[in-house]
Amino acid sequence: MNQPPTAPYDLLGVGIGPFNLSLAALCDQVPDLTTLFCEARPEFRWHPGLLIDGARMQVPFLADLVSLVDPTNPWSFLNYLRHQERLFPFYFTERFHLPRREYEHYCRWAAERLPNCRFGTPISSVHWNTTDELFHVTADGKELTARNVVLGVGTEPHRPSAFDALADHPRVWHCAQYLDRRSTLSDVQDITILGSGQSGAEVFLDLLRTRAGDGTRLRWLTRTRAFAPMEYSKLGLEHFTPDYTRYFHHLPAAVRDRLVGEQWQLYKAASAETLAEIHDHLYQTTVGQPIDVEPVEIVPGMAVTEATADPTGTLELRCRHTDSGTDRVIRTGAVVLATGYRAVRPAVLDPITHLIDWDEQGRYRVDLHHRVATRPALTGGLYVQNAELHTHGVGTPDLGLGAHRAAVILNAVAGRTVHPLPARTAWTSFTPPAPALPQRQESNDVPRIVC
Repeated sequence: MNQPPTAPYDLLGVGIGPFNLSLAALCDQVPDLTTLFCEARPEFRWHPGLLIDGARMQVPFLADLVSLVDPTNPWSFLNYLRHQERLFPFYFTERFHLPRREYEHYCRWAAERLPNCRFGTPISSVHWNTTDELFHVTADGKELTARNVVLGVGTEPHRPSAFDALADHPRVWHCAQYLDRRSTLSDVQDITILGSGQSGAEVFLDLLRTRAGDGTRLRWLTRTRAFAPMEYSKLGLEHFTPDYTRYFHHLPAAVRDRLVGEQWQLYKAASAETLAEIHDHLYQTTVGQPIDVEPVEIVPGMAVTEATADPTGTLELRCRHTDSGTDRVIRTGAVVLATGYRAVRPAVLDPITHLIDWDEQGRYRVDLHHRVATRPALTGGLYVQNAELHTHGVGTPDLGLGAHRAAVILNAVAGRTVHPLPARTAWTSFTPPAPALPQRQESNDVPRIVC
């Protein structure tokens, strides 16, 4: 909703990724709520370096911006298809999982049309004013005020510390840049991909297809003990429900931290379909030949402990095999780091960091409404999206919970139930049953009546 810049917004969003875009779409249908979402980039972009031909989403199309909260909302994926005149083609495709490029195009369609989204508007700082009890936000050189702020700045590519010495090396880069920099690998005859998640699998598969038969050695390493598929059983997927989020949130912090590490196969592994495509490709290209004829190396349980470059420019990876404890040096021409993403503390919060109640590890304390705990002097609402893995569990980065989380935040900001949310969303009862009450014992002192 447009308004004079002097009036305080009810909610101001910092960053426009899929999660804040979901919140913007839900807010758009609430006429008495004034909202604005700002993004520094000139247009919506979602992992542009990984929009590889053939790559599909790992969540069904119903995990769009709004449908799992309000399927009648005009910003749904099905309404996007209607506007694109693609409803019948989608119907006949009979695929529950979208091409990644189509999901990104859908989000851009919504972002370009939502009146409360403003691109090319970098936010440089967020202040809290104790006099008027408002956030004062500097956006593209102008000051805006808001009663509530939601951070949706997303995560940043993670580079393992073993590669610190190669921070600026032109042949070592994160897979987030893959499509932009793939052409720089054209003259490299030995390429190593590090990381066994979905991105690593897709990069490895793409290189298998595009470099087939040219003699290039492709190597896929992971410190994980197996190239295991992501958990995709129906009951296993119930970890991505609000029921599990509530259960996880009430666990002790030490238990939560342990679980996040143990549950990697729920949210960090590759899809079984992509792993099958890799195997199928290797099988078909070696028909009539020994399987080792293809210059491919796939090694699980291999951790890179140090990476350097020799005087000729060749990269040397010092590795340790997890199970055997043996060391190995791998010489390669390029490394693509499919090593995930990490939440970072945005610099825009620097003016109010002293007003945030950080936990013992310097992370946000986040309640079930996704509101950050703050000192008493800060009375406005500061909310986060996709920065609460440690408090809300494996569903935090999952698009399937995006609309639900946005609705929870919207209800909290509005101070009323704008969107009724289901009380139960899973067959699984994650909370252990209450202990049975002890049976009442008869006292031996009670006299028996004898007739």
